Amino acid sequence: MSKKKDEQSTLLSRLPSVDEILKGPEGSAWLRSFPRAIVLQAVRDVIAGERQKILDGKKPGSSLAKLLPDIAGQIRALSSYNLMQVINATGIVLHTNLGRAVLSERALENVLAVSRGYSNLEYDLEAGKRGKRHVHTGRILRQLLGAEDALIVNNNAAAVFLSLNTLAKDREVIVSRGELVEIGGSFRVPDVMTASGAILREIGTTNKTHLHDYSGAVSEKTGLILKVHQSNYKVIGFTEDVPISELVRLGNDQGVPVMYDLGSGNLIDLKPYGIHTEPSVQEILRSGVDIITFSGDKLLGGPQGGIIVGKKDLIERIRKNPLARAVRVDKMTIAAFEATLMEYLDPDEAMKNIPVLNMLFQPVESLRIRARKLAAGLRKQGSPAAISVIKDVSKAGGGSLPDATFDTYAVSIVPLNISVNDLEKRLRSGSRPVIARIREDALLLDARTVRNNEIPLLVEIVSTALSKA
Repeated sequence: MSKKKDEQSTLLSRLPSVDEILKGPEGSAWLRSFPRAIVLQAVRDVIAGERQKILDGKKPGSSLAKLLPDIAGQIRALSSYNLMQVINATGIVLHTNLGRAVLSERALENVLAVSRGYSNLEYDLEAGKRGKRHVHTGRILRQLLGAEDALIVNNNAAAVFLSLNTLAKDREVIVSRGELVEIGGSFRVPDVMTASGAILREIGTTNKTHLHDYSGAVSEKTGLILKVHQSNYKVIGFTEDVPISELVRLGNDQGVPVMYDLGSGNLIDLKPYGIHTEPSVQEILRSGVDIITFSGDKLLGGPQGGIIVGKKDLIERIRKNPLARAVRVDKMTIAAFEATLMEYLDPDEAMKNIPVLNMLFQPVESLRIRARKLAAGLRKQGSPAAISVIKDVSKAGGGSLPDATFDTYAVSIVPLNISVNDLEKRLRSGSRPVIARIREDALLLDARTVRNNEIPLLVEIVSTALSKA
């Protein structure tokens, strides 16, 4: 046997056994505090890692004392939830990767109340027999929007798919070429249409589509006219599209239903807040359109869901589609939606109580105050970094308000002892991850999405990351 093989064999023989570790004081303590399966997995993982180091010719830390901290760390990792709360310091309010809309306190309280026990999810309390889950949100949606009927499914892609499958399967759907967008996560309108069984009938050009393009495409094969709102993109310059009111008149003349995919699902007139490109659902409904689909977790500020509103007979057909069961929402989603929608009964209160709206339209001065408070806290800790408060701009995110920017203030951090990339990695790798953005050589913490109650914890996390060797 070669000298190298001899050394490897010796090192491997020195590795502690799983049983030895479990019977030791640390192992016994772990077994009292954590499930045995997790402790076993952690011990085996660390020993396997050390064994692989030896086989790869690397020097292992094979003594028991050196392995114990690694095992403890692995136990913590295995016993932690993978989906966890993070601090969003990016300034992007509807950050898709960070879960989009933050729910209101009222919505959270209702989810907890409904989830901690039994509920009347599908039980009609008045009749004393089985009921329908859609009734819990149908009433408030009809009241708020003036719609004949409404249905909530698990996301807007499902809302579009289910509507197309019900109303236009094996029939042509007329849509402008400039509206064949990618919804997100590589889900594209043409692909959703194909999967639904509808037949795509493209008209117009990327930048211009006229009413005569729509009228010229209507035939006995037509099942639906579809309009897609530019909620996650913007075409500027030499452009033209057809207002929904004109499409409704064409649909009425030709006996063809008209559907509008609004995407973001805004329920408040945002013009007083400087937003003129995002119509409200109520405004579009007044045009007489047959079906509208939109998201619940974007500008509406609720949980993930897709909302279908419109003519009662069409909604009833959609509801009876066997696929509706496959995309239905659960009791927690319904509870969150009902509470969120209740906020809109008083639009002024909704602007204050729904976090998405509050964060998007909060006064700039309040952002400056919050940023200065955060910066002062970091300076007080003696953090080894150049810290300043700067003006910046935020975006709505989540495929909403693509052409809108929001003035903001951010804390700029230029670390002195580590690179800005190392700081960013440390912040997102902690037990309470902080997600920030880097611009040039500075890490920015945008005050728009940092909540007041998060500031003390954020100061502690950032200070620790800056001072850690």
